[in-house]
Amino acid sequence: MERLFPADCNPKLLSPLTLAFVGDGVFELFVRERLVCQGNCPVKSLHKKSVEQVCCGAQAKVSKRLLPLLTEEELEVFKRGRNAHTNHVPKNAAVEDYHAATAFEALFGYLYLSGNIERLREIFKIVCDDLI
Repeated sequence: MERLFPADCNPKLLSPLTLAFVGDGVFELFVRERLVCQGNCPVKSLHKKSVEQVCCGAQAKVSKRLLPLLTEEELEVFKRGRNAHTNHVPKNAAVEDYHAATAFEALFGYLYLSGNIERLREIFKIVCDDLI
């Protein structure tokens, strides 16, 4: 990921879809890490349902619970991600769920590129109970 963005990259200047692209990869790594820590085989578990399907539904489900816990800056990134225009919505995901997932992924990408890994893990813990 570091090869794609310069060290002095300002995540605030990136588009929400770019942030979501980064966040998608980070989120999938967190999901796989969680499955490995639970002693499950990540490949078998995740291929029954795609990561995207699992994440879309779970992220939409917890958005109301998560929103009051976000800082103003995080909330701004989340809203930008939710309002990003997407050309593609997976067949198995509702449009509303997909926009919620894009918002979460934008937030994850933003926190990752800002170097705020502890906050990223904190938010993931809030989300992961509904995820896995």
